[in-house]
Amino acid sequence: MTAFSSSSPSSPSSSSSGLPSNGAQSDPTVQPVPASVVEQVDAADVTLSNPKQAVLSLGSNLGNRLETLQGAVDALEDTPGLRVKAVSPVYETEPWGVEPGSQPSYFNAVVVVKTTLPPSSLLERGQAIEEAFDRVREERWGPRTIDVDIVTYADVVSDDPALTLPHPRAHERAFVLAPWLDVDPEARLPGRGPVSELLAEVGREGVRTREDLELRLPE
Repeated sequence: MTAFSSSSPSSPSSSSSGLPSNGAQSDPTVQPVPASVVEQVDAADVTLSNPKQAVLSLGSNLGNRLETLQGAVDALEDTPGLRVKAVSPVYETEPWGVEPGSQPSYFNAVVVVKTTLPPSSLLERGQAIEEAFDRVREERWGPRTIDVDIVTYADVVSDDPALTLPHPRAHERAFVLAPWLDVDPEARLPGRGPVSELLAEVGREGVRTREDLELRLPE
């Protein structure tokens, strides 16, 4: 699985030990990070007790779309019992279920997480993030600052109307399937099969990768 980040080649960098990179002037106020802490950070996901993998879809077509998507990714990482493991490239897509040109285009991305939260709590967290970014639910296919959808939670299959798993329309949405396939080429949608085959059936019309944009994987 590939994790995408937005580190720029021209930006200053530092090693994982907390020391300046080679060639940088030494800063006496910067102390080395103990190896034990580095190992703990590198293996942070194993500190979660029996974590489950979940896939979430993010979308925004109001305001600063990229900034909002990044804010949602960061908010997920700040959630106790959850670690963001991969963030997809950004896609630009036409709004779903409305007349062409009636709304701004969406920026979409997929996030893969490991979490000890049950599906209901993960749903509550996603809704809290939407509320934090002033998501308004006035119409079903209306524009929104941020949309946080749970696509899959482990292999759970549920027809609970409060949270249907997997997402009942994920198999027909290229803006979910394309970025998901980018971060996990072997991904499967429970009950539907390989994501690669589902995307081939749906096609990529109306979705395009924004190679000039990038979301940061939280550190």
